[in-house]
Amino acid sequence: MAGTVTVLKTSPVRLGDQVDESTVYFHRLFWIFPPCIEAFWHCKPLVSIDGTHLYGKYGGTLLLAIAQDGNSNILPIAFALVEGENAESCSFFLSNLRLHVTLQEGILVFSDMHNGIKAALEAHENDWLRPHAFRVFCIRHVAANFSLSFKCKDARRMLVNAAYAKTEVEFYYWFDIMWTENLAMCDWANRMEYDKWTQHEDSGRQFRHMTTNISECVNSVLKGTCNLQVTSLVKTTYGRLAELFVVRGQTAETQLGSRHEFCQALIKAIDQNIRDSRCFTITLYDRHQSEYTVAETTPTGNFSLDVQRAQVRVCFAYPRRPMAPYAGPTIIPNPNMRRAREGRPNVTRILGSMDQFVVIHPKRCGLCR
Repeated sequence: MAGTVTVLKTSPVRLGDQVDESTVYFHRLFWIFPPCIEAFWHCKPLVSIDGTHLYGKYGGTLLLAIAQDGNSNILPIAFALVEGENAESCSFFLSNLRLHVTLQEGILVFSDMHNGIKAALEAHENDWLRPHAFRVFCIRHVAANFSLSFKCKDARRMLVNAAYAKTEVEFYYWFDIMWTENLAMCDWANRMEYDKWTQHEDSGRQFRHMTTNISECVNSVLKGTCNLQVTSLVKTTYGRLAELFVVRGQTAETQLGSRHEFCQALIKAIDQNIRDSRCFTITLYDRHQSEYTVAETTPTGNFSLDVQRAQVRVCFAYPRRPMAPYAGPTIIPNPNMRRAREGRPNVTRILGSMDQFVVIHPKRCGLCR
């Protein structure tokens, strides 16, 4: 295909003290296809990096860079065949990925805690340092390493809950539980920067992704191809991507023909939010300061409103100001206000002229009714 980018690295063949210039050893190969480069500009600004072992006659590792679009469709954007996951091979893959595909600023990189990927991302020549790019860890790999050091039954669960916490208050709630259980757990977690493994510190860059599951899905799809030779492996990736783009292209043309302005995932989210909003009761307190209270109620049934003509206009998103946590002393009831008698208190209110008297019918058994 015209526009395909391939970067081949070889090593010389030596016959004794002489170098055989007619043949070379295969060392590394990086390849990408033009539709993947163009499609990445329409995907979320994040890349998941992972590798899978080769099971053929020759060993090695297939490195993958995976992206995701607004409909949560997975898209492999770059491939590389290397000798293994080390600093040199990861640098070869990530430098070419940055040069040919991920040209945007602020790209987020998902990966495990492998030292080779860490060294490649921290190399200045690869251009993966902040603010050009950001890195986060896969929480599944973090939790697996955490479980090796702490055998407590609930240790892994507490760390994962702290990582998935969406607010700082919720995060420190689980962190305090870890501190109470074992102070060493908090010391282990504090070795990593919070913005690399927690959701409340990611500034929205992760798009709620916490693991490299999108890469693992592609690994399972390509598992049958990892025992093929290099040429067959490259042809297989080309064929499967061609099939993928045909299916996705037909779906996109159908949506555009139906005049859909948004992707299907966003439309489903909007519809779900509309259904959920019917269960909220909003009370206005100050219109100028935009102060409201929102109470969630239980849905009682299905309702519909028939509007023949309606207009939708974009409104300003007001900032959310949650109530500050109480920092004063604990409030307890006054014991002097406690009733002396137990049981239900007597009615002491004297009825006035404004009160309506309700005729109380005498109790009857089931036969008299």
